[in-house]
Formats: sequence, structure tokens, C-alpha cells
Amino acid sequence: MQIAIDGPAGAGKSTIAKKLAAVYGMTYLDTGAMYRCIAHCVLNQGDNFDDTDDIIRLAKEAEISFEGDRVFCNNKEVTKEIRTPLVSRHTSDVARIKEVRELLVIQQRKFAKDHSVVMDGRDIGSVVLPEADFKFFLDADVLERARRRKKELEERGIVKNLENLKNEIQQRDDNDRNRTEGPLVKVKDAIVIDTTGKSIKEVCDIMRSYIDGVKA
Repeated sequence: MQIAIDGPAGAGKSTIAKKLAAVYGMTYLDTGAMYRCIAHCVLNQGDNFDDTDDIIRLAKEAEISFEGDRVFCNNKEVTKEIRTPLVSRHTSDVARIKEVRELLVIQQRKFAKDHSVVMDGRDIGSVVLPEADFKFFLDADVLERARRRKKELEERGIVKNLENLKNEIQQRDDNDRNRTEGPLVKVKDAIVIDTTGKSIKEVCDIMRSYIDGVKA
């Protein structure tokens, strides 16, 4: 079975995807972490996000793997490093590059071919897994998404101004929706869920009602 979950930053995709994967005994693949890995590589190689050719080279050389919630890139664990505000800010810079997306989409599709997966990102239902058994699009008010991100960062000891976070998320939304390659879109057959004001359990229950064929 394949479950595709799309939506903007802070809508709850990753948290919900992990919960669903655990419930159904499926494998969770965090596609966003893969793009974060490439952004992290660029930052380590001189912070030049204007050199498209070098970014493509780094993407070709990158060996990305997962062990549960742990993320590895080039045989080094980068689970915490790829979640910093700096990496978050530059992830859309690498995700917009056609060749980078093509390289990672090949890996994502290969993984989904060999496993039952819950996959989240921006273009899962539209590009990566267009034939997924279930497609969901999660969204939420931008202020609530900023509050969630602020709480998440504070739990890791990172303090960020709420208004700055809101502006960064809005900028990332614009980048994700307007890029040429794999933009953030709601596909026609996606089940749209507004997570504003809803708990993780409430959102999971709604999604499970569709997956299990029970009317919510």
C-alpha cells in the first residue's frame, strides 16, 4: 500500500505520517529530509546556492539512508543537523533544481516499489506516487504553523522569533508553490484536511477513517 501526504511546511505532515506508518506497520519515508541533506551538503561545501552545477554534483554523490527516525548522509548521521533553521531556509533552494528532484524522485520511487510506504512531501501525490492508494493534503493557518515550528525548535534548544518564523514559512510556501519543478499542489483526487486547531490524534483518526473505509 502507498499513502501520499502533501502540504506546506508546518502542516503536520511528518508527525502524522510517522503515526500512520506505525499504525499500519508500514515504512515511513521522509522525502523532505532528503532535500535537507542536500542543502546541508551545500552549506558544508561553502554555502553557494547559486552554483547549480555543484549542487547537482553533490546530489549525485550523496548517499542518503534512514534507520527509523535517524537520517544518514554519506555515512554520517545528520538527524539533528538537517533540522536547523539555516538548513530549513535553504532547502527550497535545492528542491527547485530539476536535476536534483529527478535524482531523489528515482530513489523515492525505487523505495516505494519495494516497500509499503507512507511518504510525505510537496509533490508526492502529483509526481512521486501519482498512483498512490491514498492521497492526502494537509494544511493549516500560517500563524499556527509558525507556532508549531517555534515549539519544535524550542524543544531542541533553538529560540526563534514567532514573526520571523511566520515570514520564513510564508517565503518557503511561495518558493514551493511557484517553483517550476515539483511545485506544491493539491491534486484533484487528494483528501484535503485542515489541521488548524486539531490534535495529532484527531487528524490521524480522520485519515484512518478514509483508509479503513469508515465514514468519519
